[in-house]
Amino acid sequence: MILGLWLDQPLWLMFGTVALLFGAASALLCVMTWLAATRRLMRWLGTGLVPTYFTAISVLLALMTGFVANDAWERQRQAAKVVQTERANALAIRDLSLATVSDMAPIRKALAEYLEAVVGDEWVRMRDGESAPRAGAALGRLLQTVSDPKIGAEAGLPAQAALLDAAMALRAARGERLALSDAQGDETKWLTLIVLAGLTLVAIALVHLDNPGAQITSLALFSIAVVTTLGLIALHERPFDGPVALSPEPLRIALAGIRPQP
Repeated sequence: MILGLWLDQPLWLMFGTVALLFGAASALLCVMTWLAATRRLMRWLGTGLVPTYFTAISVLLALMTGFVANDAWERQRQAAKVVQTERANALAIRDLSLATVSDMAPIRKALAEYLEAVVGDEWVRMRDGESAPRAGAALGRLLQTVSDPKIGAEAGLPAQAALLDAAMALRAARGERLALSDAQGDETKWLTLIVLAGLTLVAIALVHLDNPGAQITSLALFSIAVVTTLGLIALHERPFDGPVALSPEPLRIALAGIRPQP
């Protein structure tokens, strides 16, 4: 829920929110190091602390970041692949309908109606993990049209079987696309990343207690790196939503190739 609300914000606000969070945390650590009231506590916490401690936490953060990044980009890759698969199956149905000697204009009409419903209605609904009833109804009509016994009698059973295979593959691709759009991200992994990043900030501040300049520089560089990395990973967390959401252009191109046909 929190991740979804964050992704719905403009790009500059997304990065700005995280940058403000880490900036405030870094500033607080610096103030606690310099302020007389908290300096003794910080020195007590950092006495005997060696850089190896910082390295141990940073390794855990790096491993968790790699896991989350791989999960996000793999979901993005699967979504792009399934859209291309849906486009390929739509074009296969169109080509098969044109290759036969019988008139299969009703099939192309039903296919065009399905693609119009996906591009014009369902794609917007997928941002909320929903499907479009109009697209489902259009796909049902396409399957009914393709499975009509008249198709087998006029074009031959092999041609109808090929059309049915392509139509079922199209249906499977749509189901996978909807499943990817409805997949709810596990926010516990993001909470883990934030906690590990926060602990790394504390470790950096404690390791550089005696050198304020190095402390500020280290905290700033680490914060910039974390904000950039987490922000870019989050952009790919939901393939069909957010600033870098996948476009329905492949299906729109397929639709443009079907409409002109009689």
